Amino acid sequence: MSFPRLQSVVLDAPDARRLAEFYRHLLGLEYRPGDEPPAAGEDEKGRDWLVLVGAGGVRLAFQQEPELKPTTWPDGAVPQQMHLDTAVDSVEELNRQHERALSLGATLRFDRSDDPEEPLRVYADPAGHMLCIFVGE
Repeated sequence: MSFPRLQSVVLDAPDARRLAEFYRHLLGLEYRPGDEPPAAGEDEKGRDWLVLVGAGGVRLAFQQEPELKPTTWPDGAVPQQMHLDTAVDSVEELNRQHERALSLGATLRFDRSDDPEEPLRVYADPAGHMLCIFVGE
């Protein structure tokens, strides 16, 4: 029996380029050839569909969706539907990445950084998707 391969995780966004730039800087990913930001004053080729790639074949894609309603998590009015988990090796690195995430446009939604079992913080990215950074493998 064969199985489909997971190709990409795709995030809808009211501004696909802005969200791609957020994750490019946060996770150290690179644009797929042809999806790079255009020179100033040029049309944004690929604005409706952008792909970032990383080590090990990781692909994170962004699709333009002007009507996206950001999650209100932890309030349940608009559920989160999905989120991305990322990990760091220490609380010190968690704190460093916290400052980076905020400077790139993330919004802190939940802070459990003092939990001795699994320190973590949950953010909304610039389009409102949930993103966790936790200390773990």
